[in-house]
Amino acid sequence: MSFPFTRVLVTGSQGFIGRNLMVRLGEHSDITIARFDRGDDPARLQNLVAETDVIIHLAGENRPKDERAFDEVNTGLTEKLCDAIQREFDARGRHVALLLASSIQAERDTPYGRSKLAAEQAVRALAQKTNNLAIVFRLPGVFGKWGRPNYNSVVATFCHNIPRGLPIRIDDPDASLRLAYIDDVLNGFLSALKSQEPGFYFADVDPTYVTTVGELAALLQAFETSRAKLRTERVGNGLVRALYATYLSYLPEDRFAYDIPQHGDERGVFVEMLKTPDCGQFSYFTAKPGITRGGHYHHTKSEKFLVIKGEALFRFRHILSGEKLEIRTSNDKPQVVETIPGWSHDITNIGEGEMVVMLWANEEFDRQHPDTIASEV
Repeated sequence: MSFPFTRVLVTGSQGFIGRNLMVRLGEHSDITIARFDRGDDPARLQNLVAETDVIIHLAGENRPKDERAFDEVNTGLTEKLCDAIQREFDARGRHVALLLASSIQAERDTPYGRSKLAAEQAVRALAQKTNNLAIVFRLPGVFGKWGRPNYNSVVATFCHNIPRGLPIRIDDPDASLRLAYIDDVLNGFLSALKSQEPGFYFADVDPTYVTTVGELAALLQAFETSRAKLRTERVGNGLVRALYATYLSYLPEDRFAYDIPQHGDERGVFVEMLKTPDCGQFSYFTAKPGITRGGHYHHTKSEKFLVIKGEALFRFRHILSGEKLEIRTSNDKPQVVETIPGWSHDITNIGEGEMVVMLWANEEFDRQHPDTIASEV
């Protein structure tokens, strides 16, 4: 995505969203990034604003020891930014775009919610005075990598505790959670800044997800047990994809790798790597020179073989007609060989060294109903 601004000021760059945003912006070589963080002197703001094109305002308080910090930071800092942008406009006629990360809590009559609403109102007033581009995102609970456990969100806490064997606390498993994934939040920020015309806008993150605390915990526990069971969840899209990436990002370094069972005999070894709920399983096996594996047929099961080391001879025989077929393949030319229902098949290592073959089967192996009938080729 090309970015229409070259100079960006990020407030709260050391927070959860800020760290992720800094990495994303850093992937654009033509962007210069300035920061304003906790403890910085507000007197710096005017000079920073004078040297930027867009401000992404993330800084805020959500769990201060003193509730007065809500007004001082959430409202007060936003008002200071708006004042600096106004002065820049008055002095030079220059617009500085402003994106405010607000919260869905702005709709609630709480100290935090009122401070966020007041910040939104300051941004709206600025846009009305200057026709400045001003965008407000009312964010739900945001989760993803680098969140702070026991602070940012229940997702961060559960993802940190579960792989470490630490307890998690669930007061109400039916409590509803509205969530947004950090990558989707940042995509929303950058898209809005790229596409909106001058003026004031509320913008939404798309997608957002609704789940419960109990459902969240159960899914993360399933991720934890998947290594022992060799069975993955459906992690290819949506909330499950985002939660799986988040869960992995919290793994301690000594758990980046894990062992899986290996079954071996004089022919070679067979290793099951991964099982899926409805898309089969992945395995690999080895064979010593001259060794033949297989010698069976399936009624329904199908398989795909890929020789990744060595040379192989696949033999097929139609179990009714007796018709035969041979296919030779090797690692020199990547080629998938499929087993066909109703054809007996085997595979022989015809090379001089060890053969290694990757195998995908369309269904998980069921010892009670293996659909594997011994039959010589």
